[in-house]
Amino acid sequence: QVQLVESGGGLVQAGGSLRLSCAASGSIFRVETMGWYRQAPGKQRDLVASISSGGSPNYDDSVKGRFTISRDNAKDTVYLQMNSLKPEDTAIYYCNSLTRALIPGASWGQGTQVTVSS
Repeated sequence: QVQLVESGGGLVQAGGSLRLSCAASGSIFRVETMGWYRQAPGKQRDLVASISSGGSPNYDDSVKGRFTISRDNAKDTVYLQMNSLKPEDTAIYYCNSLTRALIPGASWGQGTQVTVSS
């Protein structure tokens, strides 16, 4: 049973920073490419950043240069450092492996709310 627990969200002013954490249990973490996703009200859940098991990152253009994804395989944890936050970054943030995220009905964590005020 895979469990994903996201934390670190909150309310910040535009230009501020937050650091999200995702603790993963089970066997998926160390061999999987992990991703941070976000879902704004009324919108679909989108991938914003991913990191391979070897540590190679990729970013959506909307967050490139502002967000940094990292992982600690010893702790089965993936992080998302978010700087220069904008109101349009407001969403619930989730993590998952990219493979599992494509499976219909796959389990997700509860997510962590990020709210950026203008």
